[in-house]
Amino acid sequence: MARSRRPKIAVWKFASCDGCQMGILDLEDELMALSGEVEIAHFLEASREISRGPYDVSLVEGSITTPDDAGRIRRVRRISKSLIAIGACATSGGIQALRNFCRIEEFLTLVYARPDYIRTLEQSSPVSDYVPVDFELRGCPVDKAQIREVLSSMLNGRRPAVPAHSLCVECKILGVPCVMVAQGIPCLGPVTQAGCGSLCPTYRRGCYGCFGPRETANTDSLSRWWRRELGVSEGGILRAFRNFNAGAGPFRKESERHEKG
Repeated sequence: MARSRRPKIAVWKFASCDGCQMGILDLEDELMALSGEVEIAHFLEASREISRGPYDVSLVEGSITTPDDAGRIRRVRRISKSLIAIGACATSGGIQALRNFCRIEEFLTLVYARPDYIRTLEQSSPVSDYVPVDFELRGCPVDKAQIREVLSSMLNGRRPAVPAHSLCVECKILGVPCVMVAQGIPCLGPVTQAGCGSLCPTYRRGCYGCFGPRETANTDSLSRWWRRELGVSEGGILRAFRNFNAGAGPFRKESERHEKG
């Protein structure tokens, strides 16, 4: 009996640092085993070999920042059965979304000798602002175990088992003392989605929100607690939420609340 066609996987890069693609490559031996079950048809970070679509699963890293990006992501969507946005850039606009709070013309004139040569959009946006996305995998960068879980689930027709609870739950499970209660260190853990293994609190540092806001994140309550109990200034709160996920709805709205009039 002839072997059925192997599912085709594609990995695409937009405006990003390539860190999430490196997270895929970090799977190493697991990636080699996966390559025997699927066809890695388009992954320029790993190989120049390209197999034409359509693709069963497309992983998209990076935000949409130029008119060319906007056109290309629509083409990727058309040739992909499932599209997964991976990382902070693809899910919230990334660190480059900090430009969304200023006039883009100011950056162009400061950075480029000939800004009239530059074709860019007013904002750095997540992939979901332009095309339907089947799943968003958070993180800056994404966690390789979660990449493995998402690929496995998509190829087997089930929903990915990725945690939606806050980082605080992860700290409790791992027995990591709360840095806010024990040391008075500002931490975004209560409003941040789990996924990093409580990396920063493990080393007595507050969470920086790398995995973006958790569902129903109560950012207002956390900000008030920071001011009252930790003495954090309005500017300090603003800067805390202007992070890798500055463009994510709850973080963006909270930072805007603390801008000076």
